[in-house]
Amino acid sequence: MHIRGDHAELVVGGRLDVRNAADARTVLHSALDAGRGDLVLDLTELDSWDATGLGVIMGAHRRAGRTGRRLVLRGVPDRMQRVLVATRLHRILAIEGEGAGETGEVGARQGHAASLPACERAG
Repeated sequence: MHIRGDHAELVVGGRLDVRNAADARTVLHSALDAGRGDLVLDLTELDSWDATGLGVIMGAHRRAGRTGRRLVLRGVPDRMQRVLVATRLHRILAIEGEGAGETGEVGARQGHAASLPACERAG
């Protein structure tokens, strides 16, 4: 896993999993504590995540709220979008993307950046 960027935008690549969750958490928390406004988490280079990695993202989302910021996911790969939809986390997280539909209305109501595609079963 690699993370590069600053307190406004971070690019995450490789695998976000139990082996590197502590390091990722430290970087995300430092970025959230150091900046203001949205923190964009660009996931276009992310190959995979496990439940622990997803937990790191959710923890960063909660910390962002406590610090008066918002965590925005950008470039979420399709298979990971399906996991977010299947777990209904797409209703909680701010996700930049393309397309509209039922999730677009939820995102717009909550002031989220954009929406996810229609619900698909993760497999």
